[in-house]
Amino acid sequence: MNYNLEQLKPELVWKHFKAICQIPHPSHHEEKIREYVVEFAKAHNLEYSVDEACNVYIAKPATPGYEGRKGIVLQAHLDMVPQKNNDKVFDFENDPIEAYIDGEWVTANGTTLGADNGIGAACILAVLEDNTLEHGAIEGLFTATEETGMDGAFGLKGGLLKGDILLNLDSETEGELYVGCAGGTDANITLPYTAEVAPQGWSALKLEVKGLKGGHSGIQIGFQRGNANRLLCRLLLHTEQEWLLASIDGGGLRNAIPREAQAVLLVKDVAAFKAEAAAYEKTLQSEFENIEDSIAVLVEEVAYPTEIVPTATALNLVKAVVGAPNGVVKMSVEMEGLVQTSTNLARVVSNGENVKIQCLLRSSVSSEKFALAEAIKGVFELAGAEVELSGSYDGWKPNMESPILKAMLASYEALYGKKPAVTAIHAGLECGIIGGVYPNLDMISFGPTICYPHSPDEKVEIASVAKFYEFLLHTLKNAPAK
Repeated sequence: MNYNLEQLKPELVWKHFKAICQIPHPSHHEEKIREYVVEFAKAHNLEYSVDEACNVYIAKPATPGYEGRKGIVLQAHLDMVPQKNNDKVFDFENDPIEAYIDGEWVTANGTTLGADNGIGAACILAVLEDNTLEHGAIEGLFTATEETGMDGAFGLKGGLLKGDILLNLDSETEGELYVGCAGGTDANITLPYTAEVAPQGWSALKLEVKGLKGGHSGIQIGFQRGNANRLLCRLLLHTEQEWLLASIDGGGLRNAIPREAQAVLLVKDVAAFKAEAAAYEKTLQSEFENIEDSIAVLVEEVAYPTEIVPTATALNLVKAVVGAPNGVVKMSVEMEGLVQTSTNLARVVSNGENVKIQCLLRSSVSSEKFALAEAIKGVFELAGAEVELSGSYDGWKPNMESPILKAMLASYEALYGKKPAVTAIHAGLECGIIGGVYPNLDMISFGPTICYPHSPDEKVEIASVAKFYEFLLHTLKNAPAK
């Protein structure tokens, strides 16, 4: 594997991205990456501050002669999604990301890469470092803990940012300008139970559904990929074999489509259950043909558990997981191909006292978001669960008359002879939240091409990073006048 990212161009961007990969920075463990940014500001004699929400702010004055241009805030988040393959031994809080060059891409060895949003952060640092560039006043805003709740954006106070324009560097398709995003809500569900002593005379098995592609629950939700939690529970709901549930553990982060799920079961007829699981695997492979290419349903014998979930509770759980809304709920009629409303049943895990279920709902229409939340709440309450809806935030409404949009359309066409696509994204960009604090900001989100974010297959296209950075510099140089 070629780990020499510093050989790539633009050199400053890849230098900083490699450094970011060497610093552990999963969500809620961003102290070291925050320190790296602060030390960078000190080393380059730039004004900086760290606010109560742990956002880092850096200011760089305008190049002489560019003082009359509108000020631009460059924004990216500092945390990354920590996901790894099951067979990968890795500690996200201590180990560096093993980023390497794979042909036309940079990817990581068995883990998420963190190009989301490490490339955006690296580009901001490169701009702040390079004194040969021409630009108006620049502010770098590095927000905290975006991936698990947008904590930094929610904690941002008024009075900090002075610029007129915000460029969010957290989109994932080069050649597209995002002018709107979905809002979101979390459904945190608790299904309580009193564990029972596991009866004797059964056989203990571990059932696994794995090999799914997963991905970002906003960006990839429209691809109709399988949800491991639902697929596992679907088998349990429809099997003809008797079963008891000892434990369940499926999915990972709230904003990642579940790739793997497993349950420890007691069954009466091992051979018959294995036969049903094998047949179910073939059913799923046919059902998800041309969408998922590595679905596996595995059964193996395991140590006998001491406790089980009560039968009625286990059945209610399985029915609720299968019956609750999941995936795309509605497509936009105004923008072709855009998901308008969706939900991701991200996490199902038991702990001996209750089962925790987590769903992330998204919509660019607030009323649809709340209606979907009530539907999910109703299903799980009927199953005996307690449901808490929290973390609601609104989307970002497109402004097609935006001055920076017009300037960036002109810049892209001047560089590449064609106009970029203008679209919205079915994900919770921080623009919507920041715009609520700074309503006069003119905002655009854009970025290089990143595939499979939030999964161990994450990769960033090398050529797109160079093109994205060139476009960014041209935009800074040609920003509208005040």
